[in-house]
Amino acid sequence: MRSDNVRLFQTLPHTCGYFAERTAQNLVIDPAAPQLDQLYGAALERGFRRAGGHLYLPHCGHCRACTPCRIDVERFAPHRAQKRCLKRNADIGITESMAGYNAERHALYERYLRSRHAGGGMDEADASDFRRFLTAPWSPTLFLEMRLNKRLVGVAVTDVCINGLSAVYTFFDPDERARSLGTFAILQQVALAKRRGLPWVYLGFWIENHPKMDYKRRFRPLQLRGPGGWAAME
Repeated sequence: MRSDNVRLFQTLPHTCGYFAERTAQNLVIDPAAPQLDQLYGAALERGFRRAGGHLYLPHCGHCRACTPCRIDVERFAPHRAQKRCLKRNADIGITESMAGYNAERHALYERYLRSRHAGGGMDEADASDFRRFLTAPWSPTLFLEMRLNKRLVGVAVTDVCINGLSAVYTFFDPDERARSLGTFAILQQVALAKRRGLPWVYLGFWIENHPKMDYKRRFRPLQLRGPGGWAAME
């Protein structure tokens, strides 16, 4: 991805989604740029992330807390708790499905948002919100569907690029918290990357000591992207 071929825009300051007392800004690749699907892999390599039809990278004036991170697929081995998670969910079937809206997925998505983000503005997502946030016409997306006795209990929204998978978003049945389906979803994405011979699973951004992001450091070996490029988390 060459900067002279792709326009970058900077958003206006807005409230940070992780620290309420801070403001945030993002760099966004021109959403009207041709062949965004072909740019996507290079953008991931540079730390960008997809939300809907936008590829963005946090670029805040006085904060560098958001650190791009990715799992080294070839060297990854589940630790004891992750093995227990796999065993606990051995009765769940996994299907690689075409991305897109349907009523069953939307109903699960609504239940998840109401449980996790009640009153936060995301908990009343209609069909257009679902499509706008989770898919994009140019994006190489599949949905990993998790089913328990044919009942949909989770969906891992997964983008498949030439250099790796991007774990975009996962939503699941809030009544199944004991199963740790978020962890299970990442383990399934690592397994999918191995089957496809892809070297990385990109997990978006890690924030040190942030309770919502701390889980990512458990997927070792993990690489972080700093000013000098990608390096293993110490």
